[in-house]
Parts: sequence; structure tokens; C-alpha cells
Amino acid sequence: MTESSRTPWPRDDLTRVPYWVYDAPEVYRQEQESIYFGPVWNYLGLEAEIPQSGDYKTTFVGDMPVVVTRAADGGVHAFENRCAHRGALLALKNKGRAKDFVCVYHAWRHDCEGNLLNATFSRGVNGEGGMPSDFDRAHYGPRKLRVTTLCGLIFGTLSDETPPIEEYIGEPVLARLKRVLHKPLRIYGTYNQVLPNNWKLYFENVKDTYHSSLLHTFFATFKVSRLSQGGGVIVSESGGNHVSYSLTHQGGEDSEFDKERLRANQEEQFTLQDKSVLNIVDEFGDGCHVQILSVFPGFVLQAIHNSLAIRHIQPKGTEETHLIWNLIGFEDDDEQMQVTRMKHANLVGPAGFVSMEDGAVGGFVQRGSAGSPNESTVVLMGGSSTETSTSRASENSIRGFWKQYRQLVSL
Repeated sequence: MTESSRTPWPRDDLTRVPYWVYDAPEVYRQEQESIYFGPVWNYLGLEAEIPQSGDYKTTFVGDMPVVVTRAADGGVHAFENRCAHRGALLALKNKGRAKDFVCVYHAWRHDCEGNLLNATFSRGVNGEGGMPSDFDRAHYGPRKLRVTTLCGLIFGTLSDETPPIEEYIGEPVLARLKRVLHKPLRIYGTYNQVLPNNWKLYFENVKDTYHSSLLHTFFATFKVSRLSQGGGVIVSESGGNHVSYSLTHQGGEDSEFDKERLRANQEEQFTLQDKSVLNIVDEFGDGCHVQILSVFPGFVLQAIHNSLAIRHIQPKGTEETHLIWNLIGFEDDDEQMQVTRMKHANLVGPAGFVSMEDGAVGGFVQRGSAGSPNESTVVLMGGSSTETSTSRASENSIRGFWKQYRQLVSL
């Protein structure tokens, strides 16, 4: 489909989203410049991943490969994983420790802050060749990101216009972030999940509180999260950041669920041989046992029972997304809490009792809408608002996503 042949998207409508926005190559290219290289804070990783000087990890900001380092002074830095000479990667491994980064192609050497230290044979060999006399190493390093840390998280931006991270997230969402990430973190495990769909479909799903007890049979069957339970949805003023949360077995009656044709209500009964996976430690002392929080454009903090995780959404073209999971806890977790976290980790991930379906449903949408680029989704649950809501039977936070998206991407 060419840009001229697609149905226009009315500027003032967040309740209908045309399917062409998920698979148009020119839209994907525009997102790279306007979102990932624009005035946003991109999630880069955890400070716990690079605890000591010289530690590094690699990640992505949109399509751009990035190196995140802990320098000798203890500061955190991030720069493009690209040698300015001929464009080769500087760091070839996912993580490690290094005194410097030497390009494997022509041995240009960089320090842990991304500064070019040496261009090999820049003065030539035997008095011949080499770089021009006015060659200045300071002008030939990789692009550097402005970096900030918050609650053990590392964020980076390429834009001077990005506001401070606290302002960017917004106080209501920030308070719920600090509710969980309130002391030093430890990493329990990391894995990468490949999703057969556009990155926006997964991010919409994260913000879709309405689907939790419909798509997720485990949630509904064992009453982990039903819309009849207490809770709500918090949406930032920008629209792009959100929190959805539910309370432990509180709220309305279950009769609304009993009369609906849900998978959890069908004749086949699902049971657990080990029901201890349903046992919860109320570690935050507020009766909230499920919280999902997102920061635009790719950060997700999950607290489901006592399973805590960071999910990083990485776009890989119009029809593929990589989802990087870091299962986390706290440095002071005792032995019993460690066992509980690992047991509850069975709820999430590619084969999780809960989030297994999340990894498939985006692909169903991508495939189902492939022949209808000029049709659109219907995002009308709860009306047309992008405001905070006391009902999770709404799509306010999805509309909020499109509010910030369209402010950045001129469509």
C-alpha cells in the first residue's frame, strides 16, 4: 500500500486505529527518527547488570545498537555500538567487562565513555599514508546518549529536548514505580522472546487491562485478576505512561463473569497440582497483587504475585519484536522469598501460565488484519477518554498510548 492510497487517520480520533500503521515500512522508518531518536527516555537496562567499573552490556534504541557501560569513575554511560570509521560494531558480545573497545575491523580504540582514543596508523607507515594533518579524534567517536538513572533503572535519550525523567514519567506513575523498586535489585534471570508482530501491538496489549481475565484463562479460573476485583488504571498526562492494578480478592461479585461465555467458564475445568503457586506474600503491604506499569516507548515493569520483572520492547521491523525479560527481586530477599519468586516466575514469559497468550495474540492480530489495511481497530471501551480511571473495563491507557504516539509521529 502506498501512502497516497491509504485511508487518512483523523487527527482528533483516538478510538479508531488504522491497521496500516502496524505494517507500513515508511511508518516504521518515521518512528525511528521521531520516537526513538526523539524527545523520549529509552530504557537501556538495569544498574545491576553493570555493577563494577568496566562492566558493559549491549542493547538497542529502536534499530540503533547501543553499548551501556560503567566507567572507572562509577558513572553510567551509553553510546552507539558503531565505529565511526566504517560502521562496524564495537562490542560483539551481549555483556562483559572491558578496559576499552577496539573495533575488530581496523582497530580504532575507544574508552568506556565512547571517546575515540586512537585511530590506528593515523600518521601512516614509514612516513606515507595516514590521516590528514587536521584529523581530530574528538570529532570521530560514536554518538553518545544522555543518560539518567532512576530506582536502579538506566534510561537514555538522543534529544536535548527530553525533560527530566521524573517529569517525563509523571508523578502518579512515578509513585507506583517507586512502590515496587524501592531498594537495591538483584537479577534472577534473563531471556529473549521473539514475537511475530509489530512492537505497537505488544505495547497496546500491555496497556489493555480489559483483556486480562478474558484472554488469560489462568487469571480468571484462579481469580488472580478479574475485572470485578478492586483496582484501577492510572494514565500520565502525556498518555504514554500508565499503571494498571488489581487488589487481592476484593471488589464486586463474580456473577458478571459466570454469565459470560469465557474460556474459564467452559466445561473443561483447569486445576493445579501444586496450589502453592497461588500463595502470595503481601510484600508491599497494600493488598495490591497485580500491577503492570509502562513507560513510553518500550519499558514495562511487572509485579504479578511475587514475580517481579522488567520487560524491554525492542522493534525489529514491521512484523517482528524482541521482548527482553529480566526477572528481578531484591538483594535482601531471604531464602523463602527467593523460592517464591522463582515459583511465581512460572506465571510469566513465553510459556508462562499467564503471559504465554500475550506472546501469541499480537501475531493473531498481525495475521488477521493483513488483508484490511484501510480498516481500523475499535478502541471504545470506557468511551474516548485518556484519563485515569477507577474501572479496568476501559481502554483509556491504550488511547493514551496513541495520544503520545501521534504527538511524536505526524500521521
